[in-house]
Amino acid sequence: MALSIGDTAPDFEAETTEGRISFHDWLGDSWGVLFSHPRDFTPVCSTELGYMASIKPEFDKRNTKIIGLSVDPVGNHEKWAQDIEAIQGTAPNYPVIGDDDFKVSKLYGMLPSDVTGDAAARTPADNQTVRNVFVIGPDKKIKLVLVYPMTTGRNFDEVLRVIDSLQLTATHRVATPVQWQQGDKVIITAAVSDDEAKEIYPEGWEAPRPYIRFVPQPS
Repeated sequence: MALSIGDTAPDFEAETTEGRISFHDWLGDSWGVLFSHPRDFTPVCSTELGYMASIKPEFDKRNTKIIGLSVDPVGNHEKWAQDIEAIQGTAPNYPVIGDDDFKVSKLYGMLPSDVTGDAAARTPADNQTVRNVFVIGPDKKIKLVLVYPMTTGRNFDEVLRVIDSLQLTATHRVATPVQWQQGDKVIITAAVSDDEAKEIYPEGWEAPRPYIRFVPQPS
């Protein structure tokens, strides 16, 4: 069954390139990004894993842990990492789950529950639905779900932008408008009355319509 925003991210134990983990314990009080791949040694995924490694410091700044997943054993991941470094200049510097028993892929609704057999006998096309990004909050709730086709590389800069928005709106009663970037104006949510807004924003707000109130981004 597909997971939705607001659902608790399923917990699991799995082997990774950095040892066995219990997912919720591994996350701790951090935010998390789980991104998945249909098989090792696939072209688009190779570029994604390398780029994600190159921007890991940006996730670190946001108290956000990264973990990959591919429907192959961990031993293959280690060999694949050498190719990724050659292609992208950066090898994965975060754990990658070996999901050759399909456990996590099925738990997260990326493969049907009746999938069985030898992972090595399946093609990337068989696993093409294992192309998701899940952003998970410190409360272990799913905050974002993105699903990509195999032929389209993911935009992880956009994932960073969304995390910035999620972290801002988790601490302030605001929403971020279209194309928002750090430092842009934000929107006072409908849950805040005008009387409350006057206390929070004594300098006022821009209101092109009564239902939309722009203010500078809170610090």
